[in-house]
Amino acid sequence: MAMFAKDVGIDLGTANTLVHVKGKGIVLREPSVVAINKADNRVLAVGLEAKEMIGRTPGNIVAIRPMKDGVIADFEITQTMLKEFIYKAGSGRGIFRPRVVVCIPSGVTEVEKRAVEEAVMSAGARDAFLIEEPMAAAIGAGLPVDEPTGSMVVDIGGGTSEVAVISLGGIVTSKSARVAGDEIDRCIVSYIKKEYNLMIGDRTAEEVKINIGSAYEYENESSMEIRGRDLISGLPKNLTITSAEVRQALNEPIMAIIDAIKFTLEKTPPELSADIIDRGIVLTGGGALIRNLDKLIQIETGIPVYIAENPLDCVALGAGKVLDQVDTLKKVLIK
Repeated sequence: MAMFAKDVGIDLGTANTLVHVKGKGIVLREPSVVAINKADNRVLAVGLEAKEMIGRTPGNIVAIRPMKDGVIADFEITQTMLKEFIYKAGSGRGIFRPRVVVCIPSGVTEVEKRAVEEAVMSAGARDAFLIEEPMAAAIGAGLPVDEPTGSMVVDIGGGTSEVAVISLGGIVTSKSARVAGDEIDRCIVSYIKKEYNLMIGDRTAEEVKINIGSAYEYENESSMEIRGRDLISGLPKNLTITSAEVRQALNEPIMAIIDAIKFTLEKTPPELSADIIDRGIVLTGGGALIRNLDKLIQIETGIPVYIAENPLDCVALGAGKVLDQVDTLKKVLIK
């Protein structure tokens, strides 16, 4: 059976879900969104098609993000979403059910772990294995996780930021902060609302973050025109916002991530601390792409900081590598 089943690695993220199929690589990358008709609870769209509906649906249709802060907030919808993604990836179409490795935040409870496992099994998996996100990110970034040397990885996703020091195939010390991409978007929305009485949507805030967001000053700073609803007149309004203002909006969540890194460094054994000073800190996840975030972390910690080669894909690639080398890497899994 194992010969015919296409084993799957899933990065089940708050913002996006990536699916890695054994032997094929990453075959699916879609938003973790499901659109539902409230009248009869019928699923209308999953993934990219559902994300296009956010903020633009009539009253009877809701676009739901079933993952919140890296964990399942709505079990049934997550199950539906997983089933659809496994099918789209081409691994749910054969007569044999796949083995699935799913990535979870390092700070989740036993109940949350069980919920993920049950959702994956209900979605059609033959067997479900769990792996902590920072471990998967480290494997995907090519760090020597099974060697007796300290590697530090910071995975900044949509719902959580995972900081971990890894040695000999295990997490020595870690910190999971529920401050990441979504919180950064909310801070941009909140800042523009407070400063300009302008209400913008989450999608606009994400565009602002990607286009002109930064953690530290950079050359040729720019500005961007945004559209929203004036809270005083109630009419649509245009506004130009600068990168310096966005940086001010981003300050609080970014400092919370840096505090999590400092907390983890304080808990790290001295021998491993020496390895981290030599090898540096590796950033993965979408948050790693915030302009000059690596520079700010380096200034705050005094340790070299590097961005992984494919930061958005590291967790899914790590899950895929575990599937390829399940015998040598099985000690990193949580059964």
